[in-house]
Amino acid sequence: MAVNYTLVDAFTESAFKGNPAAVCLVDEDRDDQWLQSVAAEFNISETSYLTRLPSESNSDGSSTPRFRLRWFTPVVEVTLCGHATLAAAHTLFSSGKIDSDVIEFVTLSGILTAKKVAQNNKASDGVAHKGFFVELNFPSDPIAIFNSVEVSMISNALGGASVIYLGRTTTLDYLIVVVPSAKDVIDLQPNFDAIGKFPGNGMIVTGIAPSESEFDFYSRCFFPQYGINEDPVTGSAHCSLASYWSKELGKCDFVAYQASPRGGELNIHLDEHNQRVFLQGKAITVMEGILLA
Repeated sequence: MAVNYTLVDAFTESAFKGNPAAVCLVDEDRDDQWLQSVAAEFNISETSYLTRLPSESNSDGSSTPRFRLRWFTPVVEVTLCGHATLAAAHTLFSSGKIDSDVIEFVTLSGILTAKKVAQNNKASDGVAHKGFFVELNFPSDPIAIFNSVEVSMISNALGGASVIYLGRTTTLDYLIVVVPSAKDVIDLQPNFDAIGKFPGNGMIVTGIAPSESEFDFYSRCFFPQYGINEDPVTGSAHCSLASYWSKELGKCDFVAYQASPRGGELNIHLDEHNQRVFLQGKAITVMEGILLA
């Protein structure tokens, strides 16, 4: 049977920015080989698959739409993906397929929720323009100090960048590399072959934003192990970065910029008590089509 798909740019409100994700609505079970083959065909950082499940009834008599959600890079299935979850939620909220401002996704990382948050803007001409953010409720991923790799090796893999902290995330197994400034993040010259040989599932590099900036910190993310040399905007990385920067900056609310060539913005709130991270961003649909294979 034909499968409808959308291509959505996430963590941006401009087409061809942010991080693209394909969102496929699958009404019947497909084997993993087909799912992986389609992701390889799209050949972008993530392809997500949605299958509708029975809705959950709430105490007030309403119901929350529920979908199974899986994420595939061009080479492997992953356990958590922020931008493709945002893209999936944006697709459902925009399509009229659901009548709710909250969606539950059943995933390899448990039940995740996405919430539609309305925003009223006024353009420079004074005319009001309506849009919405998507807010994702994700698990926090704490960081532990990591010293199993020489700092000099990490520095060399990043083109000689100065490394001031090296950590490793608890759940997703990312290396966290802190450099002195946002400029250092922008100026990185990564050697993807070298990065792919380090332990873990990828590398996140971050640095504090300049004081005059509207952002709190910058980052870039490299996942050659997943077939993605540089991921344009990585929601899951910020489940760890929120914890790190909360301790450094003494607060729980941030505006972050991922300084990839495409670029992307995230609003972040860290709920320390419940160990949850709320990621908020915009998205835009740039393509719609049908898979015939």
